[in-house]
Amino acid sequence: MFTDIDRCVGFPWLGSRMALKTPTPGVGERETWGKKVDFLLSVIGFAVDLANVWRFPYLCYKNGGARDCLIYWSSDCQRSFRARLFEVLFVFGIGAFLVPYCIMLVVGGIPLFYMELALGQFHRKGAITCWGRLVPLFKGIGYAVVLIAFYVDFYYNVIIAWALRFFFASFTTMLPWTNCDNEWNTPACRPFEAIWEASNRTRLRNNSSSGSIAPPPTTPFTSAASEYFNRAILELQGSEGLHDLGAIKWDMALCLLAVYIICYFSLWKGISTSGKVVWFTALFPYAVLLILLVRGITLPGSATGIQYYLSPNFEAISQPQVWVDAATQVFFSLGPGFGVLLAYASYNKYHNNVYKDAILTSVINSATSFIAGFVIFSVLGYMAHASGRDVQDVATEGPGLVFVVYPAAIATMPGSTFWALIFFMMLLTLGLDSSFGGSEAIITALSDEFPPIGRHREIFVACLFTLYFFVGLASCTKGGFYFFQLLDRYAAGYSILVAVFFEAIAVSWIYGTERFCEDIRDMIGFRPGLYWRVCWRFAAPAFLLFITAYGLLDYEPLRYEDYVYPGWANALGWAIAGSSVMCIPTVAIYKLITAKGTFVERLRLLTTPYADTEGNGTVHNGVVVSESGGVRLASAVVTPTSPAPTTPPAAPPPALV
Repeated sequence: MFTDIDRCVGFPWLGSRMALKTPTPGVGERETWGKKVDFLLSVIGFAVDLANVWRFPYLCYKNGGARDCLIYWSSDCQRSFRARLFEVLFVFGIGAFLVPYCIMLVVGGIPLFYMELALGQFHRKGAITCWGRLVPLFKGIGYAVVLIAFYVDFYYNVIIAWALRFFFASFTTMLPWTNCDNEWNTPACRPFEAIWEASNRTRLRNNSSSGSIAPPPTTPFTSAASEYFNRAILELQGSEGLHDLGAIKWDMALCLLAVYIICYFSLWKGISTSGKVVWFTALFPYAVLLILLVRGITLPGSATGIQYYLSPNFEAISQPQVWVDAATQVFFSLGPGFGVLLAYASYNKYHNNVYKDAILTSVINSATSFIAGFVIFSVLGYMAHASGRDVQDVATEGPGLVFVVYPAAIATMPGSTFWALIFFMMLLTLGLDSSFGGSEAIITALSDEFPPIGRHREIFVACLFTLYFFVGLASCTKGGFYFFQLLDRYAAGYSILVAVFFEAIAVSWIYGTERFCEDIRDMIGFRPGLYWRVCWRFAAPAFLLFITAYGLLDYEPLRYEDYVYPGWANALGWAIAGSSVMCIPTVAIYKLITAKGTFVERLRLLTTPYADTEGNGTVHNGVVVSESGGVRLASAVVTPTSPAPTTPPAAPPPALV
């Protein structure tokens, strides 16, 4: 039942030095991935999401691009010696934003990514059960991350529904966002060609021999692509704000329903089905990125866009916002804390080399973000060239990039229908992979904690997605985008950072870094080195505190363009964020109250980990085995009478979970 490896358990600060045997690998029945590549593709598909396309390239440009002047050795810009030194690095392909990005990736992102994969593979349980056995006092972390994933799934699939709606709209000889002759257009609408011609006329007048400067147009205009997204897809003109959601847009509701149907049949049988689906959803985006990259670099003006993307401005490194952007991008791109990595890794074989998996998938995720920058900025350079504007005037991030700017560029290319179809199919698959991960984290966590759910997985998944769909209908109304923005801002922004901070503290300072390293050695045959131990113990918590503190200090009430969200909306947002975080202290207090013994005895008991094994409630090697399969040290169980009997009792004391 147990191997010969002893591990120290209990809260080190309380002087608890009690031996617990490592469970024999393979004990108990749990489904495993059919192939190793199924797991890798699932993790890569979850980590590589829409943010890799619409946020990372923009951050590289924003924090390192040449907005004011391009930095060359021959330029007239004044530069410090430090900036010149860093330019030497750029010759070897290192851009400005990549410096803080790589530092944050190495000291914070990858260590947290590795930690969560290792936890899942060792304990082979979902988030709730895993944290309940690792550090029972912090079982609330499991409930917190499940609730966060629950909130995120309420709105994330709406983005996929937008992509699906654009995909269906692309089955036409003329893309609907090409012209301004549609019922949703306003008098201010201008097709791309008109913007191009107006800009060229302005440039000609400005370059005329008279030397006079043509004034800017007095009447502002909007692009056909912008009006299609805002007025045809979202129909924001039909709502005055969050208080006025308006009627449901049934075209979007049907797209959302189609997304959940896809998700259901991909997840209803567990990893046996999702592990096969990701072969398409995880690999297809790379094929499209390659095709779009080849097409993009052949467009006129693409070199200018790539130049803006890569040209360094190393003076910006001294600005705190650059480091915050880098840390935030690293954290939310890799995705620790949502319970997804833990859930996926729990289906690995016990001796799988999780170290190699963590490094490989992290590098692929970052490399994908970097390559996506070439795809995006080659097209932005083409748009800037065609419209006679600077790249900085067309560069943007978020939904506006992939649903307005990029579609507008695609509409001007020969064979625009083909390019639109593969682009929006790429967005669809990028989103589906991440949606699979978030839903699987919830399903696995609840199935492991409440076994009847796992025995009726198909019904539970159907009920879960039905709930998602009905809540998601709020985002399919004419004012649904305001609801979407509220959830996007508060559902996971601050709460996930707090949850992962407690994860790092629980593993490094309560469970113990040395003990955790011994767990990893038991799985893969070698212990993590000093670098990993330092990162888990010091660098990762500091990394999370840095992001959280700066975000709170820089907090501004939510707004979207000219619409300022009312105070009650921000209060609702903070209530959503706080509800998940409060799971951690609430569960801890409940366990302290319901445990037996003095406060120190309760604390010692609740910081003594469980392990997986088979048993019937008897004592084996000084370990009490509960009916649920958890084990706890016999010496840690508080009994009101004399020492524990030497023979198994008829009714063993239940373990305090």
